Amino acid sequence: MAKAKTAKAAYRCSECGWQTSKWVGRCGECQTWGTVTEAASATPARVVSAGPVSSPARPIGEVDVRTSQTRPTGLDELDRVLGGGIVPGAVLLLAGEPGIGKSTLLLEVAALASTGSDGAGRNVLYVTGEESAEQVRLRADRVGAITDHLYLAAEMELSAVLGHIDSVEPTLLVVDSIQTIGTSEVDGAPGGVTQIREVAANLIRVAKERGITVVLVGHVTKEGAIAGPRLLEHLVDVVLYFEGDRHSRLRMIRAVKNRYGPTDELGCFDLSEVGIVGLPDPSGLFLTRREEPVPGTCVTVTLEGRRPLVAEVQSLVAKSHLPAPRRATSGLDTSRVAMVLAVLAQRCKISMHEQDVYVSTVGGVRLAETSVDLALALSVAGSTVEQALSNSLIALGEVGLAGEVRVVPGVQRRLAEAARLGFKHAVVPRGSLELADGSPLKRADPQLSSYEGMKVMEVDSLKQALQVSFTAP
Repeated sequence: MAKAKTAKAAYRCSECGWQTSKWVGRCGECQTWGTVTEAASATPARVVSAGPVSSPARPIGEVDVRTSQTRPTGLDELDRVLGGGIVPGAVLLLAGEPGIGKSTLLLEVAALASTGSDGAGRNVLYVTGEESAEQVRLRADRVGAITDHLYLAAEMELSAVLGHIDSVEPTLLVVDSIQTIGTSEVDGAPGGVTQIREVAANLIRVAKERGITVVLVGHVTKEGAIAGPRLLEHLVDVVLYFEGDRHSRLRMIRAVKNRYGPTDELGCFDLSEVGIVGLPDPSGLFLTRREEPVPGTCVTVTLEGRRPLVAEVQSLVAKSHLPAPRRATSGLDTSRVAMVLAVLAQRCKISMHEQDVYVSTVGGVRLAETSVDLALALSVAGSTVEQALSNSLIALGEVGLAGEVRVVPGVQRRLAEAARLGFKHAVVPRGSLELADGSPLKRADPQLSSYEGMKVMEVDSLKQALQVSFTAP
C-alpha cells in the first residue's frame, strides 16, 4: 500500500509572521536573519457551514451614518490629518521613534476628548504599559491634562484592560503601547507576533461592538517601519506616523492609511516643556531672517501632502585638505545631493573635486522632494563663487542628469505661499505657469511672467537658471 502523505512542516518568522514551507536563514519579508523557526504542522482546511447572522443585510442607502460622524479632538492639526476628527468605533495606530512625543500628544488628546468640544464630559481611559501611573500623572501635571473624566490605568494584561473598559465605559481608549500588552491565552512574550495579533484582534472587536475609538501606540524598528506583524496595519482603520528630529521642536504627523479621510495631509506641532501645540503656519520655522544676503543660501517651497512649506537650503563649500573631500548633508537625501553636485560639475563647469561640501536645511526639516534640486544647486553654486542670491528670491524645480530643469507639481500653489510671505522673485521650470487645459497664464514677456504679484522667471536648463538667478535684483 502507498504510504500516506503527511502535511509539510511550516516555518514562520518570529518578527513579521512570514511563513514558508522550508527553513531559510533570512526572512523573505522583513529580511531579518535567524528569526525563521518551525511552527505547527499545517492542518487541512475545515468546511464551515452557514450560521446565524449578527444583523440582516440592508440596502446601502438605508444604513444610518449619523453614529459614525467625526468628532473633533481639540487639536486642529491632528483633525486636519484625520479628516475632521475621530470616528466612533475606529481603531488608530500611531507609530514613531522613542522619545518623539507620542505619549505627550495622546495624553493631551485624551484630556481634550474627556472635556468635549461642547463642554459635555466623556469618559476616556488611558492604559499605560510602559510607565507607572505616577509617571503619567507627573506628565499630565506638566501639560495641564488633569480632568475629572480622564481615567488612568497601568496594566500589562489584556484581561485587566478589558475589565477596565467594562467599568469605565469610555468613548476613547488609548493603549500605550500595544507591544507591552499580553494575554495568557496564547503562547509567547508580550510584543511577539502572536501576542500582538491576539491583543489587537480583541481590542478591535471591542471597538466595533461598543463604538469606542481606540488609539494604539506602536513601536518602530531601526529602519523606521512599525514593529510587529504587517497584518496589524491592515486591521486598523488609520495608520499615523509621528516624525521629527529629536533635537528640534518641530513634530509632524502624516497618515499613510485613513479609511475616513485623506492621506496627503500633514499636521505640524511645536513640542515644548508645556506640551504640544499645533502650528497652523510652520513656514517661519524653516527660514533665517537676515538683512543682508549671504552666499550659499537659497529658499524653496516644498509640498508636504497638500500643504506648501517654505524652507531654506544652506551650503558651504570650503577648501579641502583631505585626499577625498568630505560631503556632509543634513535634512537632504545624500544620493540626491551627490547627483546635483555631479550635474553642476559636468554641465555647468563648476568644479568641486578639491572642496569640502556641507549642505543643510534650516529648522531641522527634512526635504525629500525632487523640487528642492534647483534650490540646492543654486546654494552650492553661490557658495562656490562667493556670490549671494537675493533675499526675495525662491527657486523650485527638478534637475535632470542632462542639466535640464523639469516641471514639478503644484507650482502655482507653491508660488502663492511664497507671495504670501513676501517673496518677489521666483525661478521655476518652463511650462510651470500653465492651466490644467494647457493654456498659459498672463504672460507679458516670454522670459518673464507675473503671478500673485511675483516676477517669475522660467528656465529650461540649470545653466540658464544660474544666469538669471544671480542677476535678479
